[in-house]
Amino acid sequence: MYKENSFKLFIKYALPQMFGLLLNSVYLIVDGIFIGNRLGRDAMAAAAVSVPVVEFLIAISLAVSSGAGIIISSYLGKDKNEDANKTFNLSILVLGLISIIIVVFGNIFINGIANLLGSTPDIHDQAVTYLWYILTFSPFLLFSFLLSGLARNDNKPKLAMIALVVGSVSNIVLDYVFMYPLNMGIAGAALATALGPIFSVLILLPHFISKKGFLYFTKPIISHLVEKVREIVRMITLGFPAFIMEFTIGIVTFIYNYTIIKNGYGEIGLAAYLVIGYLSLIILTVFLGISQGLQPIFSYFNGREDAKRNKDLINFSVKAVTGIGILIYVLVVLFAKPFITIFSPDDIELINFTYDKTLLYFWGFVFAGLNILFISFFQSVRETKSALVLSLSRGLIVLPIFNLIFPIFLGANVIWFGHSIAETVTAIFAILFFVKYYKKYFLSVKLHKNKGLSS
Repeated sequence: MYKENSFKLFIKYALPQMFGLLLNSVYLIVDGIFIGNRLGRDAMAAAAVSVPVVEFLIAISLAVSSGAGIIISSYLGKDKNEDANKTFNLSILVLGLISIIIVVFGNIFINGIANLLGSTPDIHDQAVTYLWYILTFSPFLLFSFLLSGLARNDNKPKLAMIALVVGSVSNIVLDYVFMYPLNMGIAGAALATALGPIFSVLILLPHFISKKGFLYFTKPIISHLVEKVREIVRMITLGFPAFIMEFTIGIVTFIYNYTIIKNGYGEIGLAAYLVIGYLSLIILTVFLGISQGLQPIFSYFNGREDAKRNKDLINFSVKAVTGIGILIYVLVVLFAKPFITIFSPDDIELINFTYDKTLLYFWGFVFAGLNILFISFFQSVRETKSALVLSLSRGLIVLPIFNLIFPIFLGANVIWFGHSIAETVTAIFAILFFVKYYKKYFLSVKLHKNKGLSS
């Protein structure tokens, strides 16, 4: 496995996942376009309330899939195929139990969740309607990401990409059918988003049922419970930085929904941030897709103790992601306004307001790709503490402090700088961590070579 050079590995594994995950983000974006054109500003604000929930669900799935994937690829690198398959089946069981808990308790506390995430009296009923569909159908969303992630670790990146693409296209078609011919309103948009992942799951299941790779379904065996619990803890621990990295998107949305209302921007601020959030989702999805596509390779090389291959791949990836980040920034500057206009072409006030805030919001996103790549790399080589610190810094430390405190002294408008400030500060730490690891990495390779020569 993974015998190609770094460039070919990047093209073969990172780009398909980037493309598939990018189209998968169309779930929320297409909803926004249809809702904005069909239902207007308040409905867009109601949909914005549900964004943190969707990101939370994706984050849970990625925590399990990335943690399991790191263990699985490491086992495969050591030729322990049976242990890899046991981890696969255990991850299915774990996420199944989590899915049941989310559906039950999510619906019990649905009104409280909507209020917590920034719902106002004018949009509360629409926000709850959207949330109900997302929560009730959440198992399909969870398993679409889990199975696609495990398919990548089973050396099937194209299958994972196809599954995500089909789910996205299905969502687009269903959005149109439910909101126009059937005239189902915001419930139609939510239902289309909820049903899309079902198609992804249906495409992925045959691979694991038919035993086409190293990973396949087996009957659950209730034995060695202590060993299984330890494996679950290890899986979640290794996957936790991925949870934080993905959940950061939801946390950022929650923080902005709160500070937008607190600083008096109201519904126009929420609607504007929904569009900004969609653009941010596209950009971050590019970087997340690249990092997820590379994770199985980093973990596999780490399992085989092939330091040289990992060094070559991370060096190439840093250069590639930096170039992509610069290109994305240029595209944002040039094409932000046409993108914004798609969502509500007749609302000139909203378009101008959103465009002004977009220029303030994205100035530091050139660092986001590096942060996400370093988090994935550290996670894959089991430098979990470094990955966790960087993940926490991006969304749970720098941004809340900045957006809650600095408006007091510098005015409300400063909140739109917050996300880029967080990415910039995190990038400083990421580079420091990487330089430290890099020196240790070269030293371990040199010592290994010297030992070989002396023997």
